[in-house]
Amino acid sequence: MQLSDFDLPFDPSLVALQPILPRDHARLLILDRHTGRLVHHRVADLPSLLNPGDLLVVNDTKVLAARVSGIKQSTGTPVEVLFVKDLGDSRWEILVKGTFRTGQVIEFDQQSRATIVKRDAKGTEVVVESSVPVTQLFETRGLMPLPPYIKRAPTQEDHRWYQTVFAKHEGAIAAPTAGLHFTEELFRRLNTSGINIVTVTLHVGPGTFKPVTTERIEDHQMGGEVFHLSEKTASAIEHTKRAGGRVVAVGTTVVRTLETVMKEKGEMVAMSGESRLFITPGFPFKAVDALITNFHLPRTTLLMLVSAFASIEPMRKAYEEAIKKRYRFYSYGDAMLIL
Repeated sequence: MQLSDFDLPFDPSLVALQPILPRDHARLLILDRHTGRLVHHRVADLPSLLNPGDLLVVNDTKVLAARVSGIKQSTGTPVEVLFVKDLGDSRWEILVKGTFRTGQVIEFDQQSRATIVKRDAKGTEVVVESSVPVTQLFETRGLMPLPPYIKRAPTQEDHRWYQTVFAKHEGAIAAPTAGLHFTEELFRRLNTSGINIVTVTLHVGPGTFKPVTTERIEDHQMGGEVFHLSEKTASAIEHTKRAGGRVVAVGTTVVRTLETVMKEKGEMVAMSGESRLFITPGFPFKAVDALITNFHLPRTTLLMLVSAFASIEPMRKAYEEAIKKRYRFYSYGDAMLIL
């Protein structure tokens, strides 16, 4: 398929700069992928939209406040570093803009600095020297790594807004945004309605957002992202399938986790590893029956995944309807339920 096949409608004025509060008051566009029918609801309506015996699967990764300001030691030039992945032994993969050479030092404060030890087409790595753990540096100096389409500086409120209420395992540089719509009260009502909830962990990294630059989408290579699927979750999914319930993935990261396990193991079992699964139209879904997702940027792997699940033309019509009805887009925006 061609990259241009994923040029869906886009209206920049619809990009949400902050979430709707309470979170479950966000709008929810329901798409029946078999008939193409579209219906308008709120996320808070989910207990009546799903069936008793359905299983919600959420991603419990926790976003690190890993966007840290510093200066180049030699020039005093301000820089902003996004810490991506802990490689061990004080070595980190980072994202940073500008011209840097091996040996360049970035100072964060009097006690903390990072030295570039690798910078090439595959990425940038630093060794951190600090009197405190890097995670403590995040707590004292870090900002939430908001996506670049949110055209404002991160605030203290984003530490709460850009984190799911069920976030548990630190390691992501972006939120699993479909999960941002859920509240403790909504979870209580879902449980009361006979809808169970389990977790997986996939630490969202640059791989999810890596731009597709090849005209043939099949030539794109996904970056790896660490995931974990527990025995409890695997058993709940198997039980749900046997009982005739639906597995409802909350977000594309959950889809990639579950379908990675099915593709590699052929069955739903406990597994930890690194997912590089690139889901495009024609993909044979074996784990997920329904999907809750936000609206996505054109020409992205996220849009390709949801187009694979719903098919391209129904997805195009859904986006046209969302724009017409002034839905709010992207990370802090509204959601879709694809059945």
